[in-house]
Amino acid sequence: MSPMPRRIGLAAVAVAVPAALVFTGVGVGQASDHLPSSADTYRHSAHKATAASSLDDPAKKEIAMKLVSSAENSSLDWRAQFKYIEDIGDGRGYTAGIIGFCSGTGDMLDLVEYYTQQKPGNVLAKYLPALRDVDGTDSHDGLDPNFTKDWKKAAADKAFQDAQEHERDRVYFNPAVKQGKSDGVGALGQFIYYDAIVMHGPGDGKYSFGGIRKTALSKAKSPAQGGNETTYLNAFLDARKEAMKSEEAHSDTSRVDTEQRKFLNEKNFDLAPPLKWKVYGDPFEINS
Repeated sequence: MSPMPRRIGLAAVAVAVPAALVFTGVGVGQASDHLPSSADTYRHSAHKATAASSLDDPAKKEIAMKLVSSAENSSLDWRAQFKYIEDIGDGRGYTAGIIGFCSGTGDMLDLVEYYTQQKPGNVLAKYLPALRDVDGTDSHDGLDPNFTKDWKKAAADKAFQDAQEHERDRVYFNPAVKQGKSDGVGALGQFIYYDAIVMHGPGDGKYSFGGIRKTALSKAKSPAQGGNETTYLNAFLDARKEAMKSEEAHSDTSRVDTEQRKFLNEKNFDLAPPLKWKVYGDPFEINS
């Protein structure tokens, strides 16, 4: 892990939503920039002929967490991030934990409320009134000077680690995988969805996950609609890059260009190791 974690992406812009959330959209036509060759079509057909893997397979989920951590923390050790907390100056207050829960976007509040339900009287429970007050702002009122110290103390508690994983799954991971399965994409596509929903939030705004998906479906049919998986996922990544470039904190698009697009160009729809990629120019690999 680098001396200063590069947390420029883990700042979802929407409040927590139920895991059952399903985004809708209707695709028309196909993107002209990424038309598949006959070889692409053959590989795509062969991929569909086998049982596509899913990101909720434990081994695939572990890979997904490492991939996100490489972009957010310059490290594959995602479990070391339970204790992470910092204000990265993006207008969302404190960003913390394994998925970048933010004091200004509601998901940190939901996390601490859930933790307190599971373990009343924990070290963070006293901050609940302040977290409610700063929701929707970048303010630290009522949190400073000891909130960051107490967060790190709580991170040593297995109950708090479990709470972080519970909220990650409920708000981000499970909805992304569910929507990916509905759209007919394999583990890679589901990871592409997951990384997008983590950064942009699960809402329906133009640059939220729902808006990005809607833009992609206006350019290409999803596999569930009879479209080509490569073409559709390229359209999604194009829309994702546009969303990233709309915000200075997310303007480095290497997690798309030299990670996700690389796997897609390799036709690695199942996100199968070995995986080699770069983020911000730093090389990473997963061999098993």
